[in-house]
Amino acid sequence: MRYLGIDYSVKHAPKLDPGFIPFGVWREAYLKGAKQPIAIALERDKGRISVHRTRIYGTPEMAEADYRYVERYVKFLLWSTGGFRVSVCGCSGLARRLREAYTPHGERKFDFTFVRQLYERDLEILDLPLEACPAANERPEPMGGNMDGCRIGFDAGGSDRKVSAVIDGQCVYSEEVVWFPKLQEDPEYHFGHILEAFRTAAAKMPRVDGIGVSSAGVYIGNEPRVASLFIKVPRSDWDRVKTIYTRAAAAIGDVPLVVANDGDVSALAGAMGLGAGKLMGLAMGTSEAVGYVDGDRNVLGWLNELAFAPVDLQQDALQDEWSTDYGVGCKYFSQDAVIKLCPAAGIELEENLSLAEKLKVVQKLMEADDPRAQAIFETIGAYFGYTVVLYSQFYDLNYIMLMGRVMSGKGGDTILRVCNGILAEEYPDLARKCRITLPDEKTRRVGQSVAAASLPRIS
Repeated sequence: MRYLGIDYSVKHAPKLDPGFIPFGVWREAYLKGAKQPIAIALERDKGRISVHRTRIYGTPEMAEADYRYVERYVKFLLWSTGGFRVSVCGCSGLARRLREAYTPHGERKFDFTFVRQLYERDLEILDLPLEACPAANERPEPMGGNMDGCRIGFDAGGSDRKVSAVIDGQCVYSEEVVWFPKLQEDPEYHFGHILEAFRTAAAKMPRVDGIGVSSAGVYIGNEPRVASLFIKVPRSDWDRVKTIYTRAAAAIGDVPLVVANDGDVSALAGAMGLGAGKLMGLAMGTSEAVGYVDGDRNVLGWLNELAFAPVDLQQDALQDEWSTDYGVGCKYFSQDAVIKLCPAAGIELEENLSLAEKLKVVQKLMEADDPRAQAIFETIGAYFGYTVVLYSQFYDLNYIMLMGRVMSGKGGDTILRVCNGILAEEYPDLARKCRITLPDEKTRRVGQSVAAASLPRIS
């Protein structure tokens, strides 16, 4: 196979999407002939800087391949590592093109706006010589795994909220309550539910020593910066949103509070269950939710929003309606992926069904061994097998734990089987190093809200 002058090999193309161009596989092939060194540095909050060194061809005939590679590379880094200042070191031409793309009116205007909301400053693309590349400054943050004392763990889901009271690592009370945060414009609705959950758990313990929160979105200093739970709240009211968890915690007492992305908490729950680090937790549900803990079971302070990171280089890949980009993870590892493949599989779905209901239709066909549904989950398994190659290029992985409603039942078993088969045949070293698995019973017992309770240190 060939793309932009680069030959690459995919032995097991996704059955229903044979044109799939896996970014990680193509990247490996591209780099074999690239000789000119460049570096990409991303600065984010607290002065942390991630530096990635790579190579390009730097010749006129490979100019489009160079730009496609670096543009997708930077896009992946922005959504995995995060950052508000991107230094492109060693190639002025590529820096200029990227600067044009990442503007309020450029090709990557969504990303520009997202960075502004997240870090409350504009995204900068700097053009620097290679020798002026900023020095790396990574500071992993110990987070979670703390079991001492009386703790509240709160898991803020999009359709239900769960709270647990945990004493010395043992869950003594847990409850789930249905709520509708994504439909509410007034943040006091959210605040009232959060405070009620905290108070309910506090009443089950003799005291409260710490509060941990797992919530979808991006959080800096315990403040929501971008979060789907508050999608209806006008930006003019975000001063109240940013303090929503700290205000609720203050009503309980002067205790440590830690708010973390739900993907990172999922990864933490997996690490606590397995007793191991270098673990990515990946949930295929409404979207693709990802978290990661390193070998010391620390959170790196990265975004890990891989739902918007590129996985497929096809020019006519399905567009994500929100970010407006093509070939990004949310269209390959979510219920959207199942639904988008139905026409190619020959499955017709009723238009009036919700997305979740459409997924259930396909899963019911899968449980009945319908070959059309089988082809859908085999396709997603192939997508993921080749995407593990990409993720392993940016994360040090010993485990990937797959979760979410798409992974349930026979469909999930098929995804896992096809993924592991591709890795064993084509990438045996990676297959030996990185175990792709489903949560075991111990991990399930840890649970999201109990893992959240372990976030703060209290002594």
